[in-house]
Amino acid sequence: MKPERQAHNVAPTPLLVAVDAVVFGYEAQRGVSLLLVQRRYGPHAGAWALPGGFVRPEESLEAAVSRELEEETGVKISYLEQLYTFGAPERDPRQRVISVSYFVLVRPDALRVQADTDAADAAWFALEALPSLAFDHGEIVATAVERLRNKLTYEPIGFELLEETFTLTELQALYESLLRRPIDRRNFQKKIRSLDILEELPETRKSPGSGRPARLYRFQRARYFELQARGQLFEVWI
Repeated sequence: MKPERQAHNVAPTPLLVAVDAVVFGYEAQRGVSLLLVQRRYGPHAGAWALPGGFVRPEESLEAAVSRELEEETGVKISYLEQLYTFGAPERDPRQRVISVSYFVLVRPDALRVQADTDAADAAWFALEALPSLAFDHGEIVATAVERLRNKLTYEPIGFELLEETFTLTELQALYESLLRRPIDRRNFQKKIRSLDILEELPETRKSPGSGRPARLYRFQRARYFELQARGQLFEVWI
C-alpha cells in the first residue's frame, strides 16, 4: 500500500490583473507611430511605457482598456483586439501582476493626445525610434508589431489606420510602412481591387508631389463581413 501524501496548505499568491494597450497610428508624413505615456509615479517614474493600468472589480477587460486610454491620453479607439497575456513573476517589482495586452488602431483624426491622471506626458513615437520602455513593455510591443504585420496579409485591418476616404497610393504607402519594404504598384492595386471590398468614389485628391489627382476610395465594411461570412479569404501576399 502506498503511503498517503501529506497535504500542504499553500497560501495563494495575491494577483493583480492589468491591461496594457499597444496603440498604433499612421500619418503619411511620419509613417507608423506608437503611443506612449511617461510615468508620473513609481515604479519606473519618468520612464516611457504603454498606456494601461489595473482592472477594476466591476470592469470587463475591454472596458478597462478604453477607460485607461481615455484617462491617460484622451485617444478614441477605432479597432481593438486582444493580443496576449504576459505573466512573468518578476515583470512588476511591486507584486505579482498579470497583464492582458491589446493592440489598438486609431485613425489620423484621433492622433491628438493629452496626458492626464498618472501620466506625466503622452506622445507618439516613430516605430523605428522608440525609447527604452518600462517593465516588459518592449516585449509586448514586439509581439504586437509582429501580429499587426501578419494580420495585414490576411485581414484588411489597415483601413482602420487611414482616413475614411483614401487613394490607392495612400493605401499602398501604409502597407509599405508597416511591412518595411517596397511593393510593386501594379500588383498591389490589382490585388486590392480583386478583393471587392472598396467603393470607388467620384471625388479625387491630389497628393503632395504627385501628378494628376487620384481617385478616392472607401472601405465597404458591410461588404467585407458579408464576404467573410461566405468563407472568402482576403490574402494580400504582395
